[in-house]
Amino acid sequence: MGCSKSSLKPSAKDVELRRLISAVAAGDQSALAELYDVSSRVVFSLVLRIVGDRAVTEEVTLDVYTQVWRQATAYDSSRGTLLAWLLTIARTRAIDRLRSGKQDKRRSKPLEYANSIKSATGDPEESSALSEQQRLVRGALAVLSTDQRQVIELAYYQGLSQSEIARALGHPLGTVKTRTRLGLMKLREALGPVLKGR
Repeated sequence: MGCSKSSLKPSAKDVELRRLISAVAAGDQSALAELYDVSSRVVFSLVLRIVGDRAVTEEVTLDVYTQVWRQATAYDSSRGTLLAWLLTIARTRAIDRLRSGKQDKRRSKPLEYANSIKSATGDPEESSALSEQQRLVRGALAVLSTDQRQVIELAYYQGLSQSEIARALGHPLGTVKTRTRLGLMKLREALGPVLKGR
């Protein structure tokens, strides 16, 4: 069952964020400042949840927007919303920072400890399989309506509960629950062949 074109129409907020990232890609520093103003609270919240330290969170958040400035032209709206792109960068940066902190701790442990450490990158076959899974998940997310995708992204990227999502979006809790349930059903249907093959 396909989605109508109207259900995939971006929200006014998405349109505004896309306008800002286009201006950032063109070298407009004031657009970057505006983008920071409208999105940094969400980015900061996700990073803080991962790293658990406000000072480190401030540094990582700054790193995120530095990366956005350098890579604004890499944003592709067909692969997801700008907010999802920002939160993916934030999540990656935060996890990288956590890992670098763990590296410092590992250096002070005995050499024998190195034998118990797993490779962070995995082998090329695993990396290829992960890349394919990510492509399939992105494709499945594209099947969702903007509203369904938004609640699922907030739950995944920010770890918000349905009540928190309802408050953040100003929607009734029942609406958020319905959108989440329908979105997850569509994702399960779209990813069915992949899940059966595992």
